[in-house]
Amino acid sequence: MSDFDVIIIGAGAAGLMCAQAAGQRGRRVLVLDHADQPGSKILISGGGRCNFTNLGIAPDRYLSANPHFVKSALNRFSQHDFIDMVRRHRIAFHERRWGQLFCDDSARQIVVMLLTECRAGGVELRLGHRITDISRADGFRVETDRGPFSAPSLVLATGGLSIPKIGASGFALDWAKRFGLGVVPPRPALVPLRFADADLNLIRPLSGISLEAEIGYGKHRFRDALLFTHRGLSGPAILQVSSYWREGGAITVNLLPGQDAAQVLSRRRDARPRAELKTILAELLPGRLAQALGEAHLPNPVMANLSNAVLNRAAALLNGWRLVPSGSEGYGIAEAMQGGIDTAALSSKTMEARSVPGLYAIGEAVDVTGWLGGYNFQWAWSSGWCAGQAV
Repeated sequence: MSDFDVIIIGAGAAGLMCAQAAGQRGRRVLVLDHADQPGSKILISGGGRCNFTNLGIAPDRYLSANPHFVKSALNRFSQHDFIDMVRRHRIAFHERRWGQLFCDDSARQIVVMLLTECRAGGVELRLGHRITDISRADGFRVETDRGPFSAPSLVLATGGLSIPKIGASGFALDWAKRFGLGVVPPRPALVPLRFADADLNLIRPLSGISLEAEIGYGKHRFRDALLFTHRGLSGPAILQVSSYWREGGAITVNLLPGQDAAQVLSRRRDARPRAELKTILAELLPGRLAQALGEAHLPNPVMANLSNAVLNRAAALLNGWRLVPSGSEGYGIAEAMQGGIDTAALSSKTMEARSVPGLYAIGEAVDVTGWLGGYNFQWAWSSGWCAGQAV
């Protein structure tokens, strides 16, 4: 006889969500994790207040080799369902820009809520258990440094490669491959971008400057805060576009989002013909940034002598500064992993592997990556809940 009905490997957002859903269906559930505390990524998210979902959840805000895969799970357990759970536990929260929802107090409230729900379902949580082997015969047998466990169902919920300092690893991807599931090559997502050579020489002295900008790559545009760092560019707008950016490609930086820079400069030329171009730029942008862009890319005539050609060049720079990143800052500070277990191997309704009955994969380990702003937590809740209804 099996020890449990289902073993979930990973006590993070997706794993705990799956556990409480299965436990409250009367399943005997065991959650195993090598860490000493559950929900590590939840605890550090949102500056410690956990951006737990977004009011604007929609399938087109997720990246995957199969963009339709997320639809079933997001419909079956939506952001509104999770918000209802938060409200039932009397966790106060607030909305920030772009529909992002945060706890008023602490991310720990979300972890406590999930653990409370798990206890209500009789879930057994065992932390500090290092898994040494998994075998499959009549069900699954999980070997740990504290003994073996068995169950007819096994859920891979160990997340991806982002933020290894809190224990992230390629565990789920490695075991998916061993069970014959395809894996889309992973890469860091929602991550700052680095620059080199002349671009870095211009950017590095601007470290610490922040402003609202619109960052573009291909057809994708994101308007939010932009932050200059000593290695490149960061801030929400950059993190968003980083998931789409590919090596060798150029991004565009619109420093005057929502404004036609050519019209702005033309009006300034008419109104203040004796002002220098650098003075006008400093009125539109942070001073150090205006000076650096002017020195690197533009002459400095008085506005009355500003030719249309120079005006258009300045406008093109302000509305579409073109930069080519040399790379990203990597998994060390990436907020998510892109790629993962191929969705073609999984049921979009239950998250079960088509070729390995009883094996499930959920959360960040799967090739589904959401935008910044609570989207990835919602995928964890939705995919975890769906698997919890099926195991």
